[in-house]
Amino acid sequence: MSEIQIVQGGGRKSLWPFIHFVPRQTHFNFVGLAPYAAVLSLLLVIGSVASLAVQQVNFGVDFVGGTKMEVSTVGAPPLGQIRSQLNAMKADDPEVQGVGASGAAIQFRSVAGQAPDAASTFVAQKLQAAIPGLKITGVSEVGAKVSGELIWGGLGALGVALGLMLLYIWFRFQLQFGLGAILALFHDIALTIGLLCVTQIEVSMTSIAALLTVIGYSMNEKVISFDRLRENLRKYKTTALRDVINLSENERLSRTIITGTTALLALSGSMLNPASALFTLTATMAFGILVGTYSSIYVALPVILLWGVRRDDDAAEPIRFQSPRR
Repeated sequence: MSEIQIVQGGGRKSLWPFIHFVPRQTHFNFVGLAPYAAVLSLLLVIGSVASLAVQQVNFGVDFVGGTKMEVSTVGAPPLGQIRSQLNAMKADDPEVQGVGASGAAIQFRSVAGQAPDAASTFVAQKLQAAIPGLKITGVSEVGAKVSGELIWGGLGALGVALGLMLLYIWFRFQLQFGLGAILALFHDIALTIGLLCVTQIEVSMTSIAALLTVIGYSMNEKVISFDRLRENLRKYKTTALRDVINLSENERLSRTIITGTTALLALSGSMLNPASALFTLTATMAFGILVGTYSSIYVALPVILLWGVRRDDDAAEPIRFQSPRR
């Protein structure tokens, strides 16, 4: 690819790659905005809890029980016709998503007038009669007992994961770092669940996988932020903690922008197609990336700022740092 160039001041300046537009050094006062961010985060968390109480989560077949079917057709699957047939059969909460060039995933909780163990056979016969060439490639039933076990098992696994993360951060850094990270993770989880409640996106095992991915990405952001902060705390032993935090976040800002933008671009393809089977996964992950990046700066670090840190653990030559003008 040839370079795009402009003439500036008698010389030429390259516009490609566009990464040149990301400034190498910034001097944002992140800590100065922390009180406003705290109010915003508190309001968003309260809103998420309220939406959970009022609207509740739109649990899918994985958690409330029902039937999942995979079908294949000759050519592109007629998703609209399949939905119409399911509605005509009075299927409860039907959902149809395209899979590949000639497949579709169907799920529903029950069918009016049909026993749970006979619903899949009834639906298969009706669909095959209405759509020539349609074949049933897979059927799975999820009972209410199994769905309940999945919910409690998922919550238990999430609790264990958060506990292990706290111990890891405590061991690697200090206790206040771990508490800040866990508080930020609860913030991220609350806002993500609030998004699912408000949008009524169906929560399935795919959503749980997306939520765990969000937790992993968010924790990775916090570890990188903490690592840069610890490095600067060793160097600038006589500098105010708020100034060291500002310096650390400005130093890693370009890396954060590049990483987050790359991840969002990778997810954008499925996000632009709400009918895609991966839409729930990618939409949840994209929101989690934004929230996780925000909470690393305005939830985790303020906890450290309020708590304070020890600076006498590692020997280092004190370096005085002049904070940028605000």
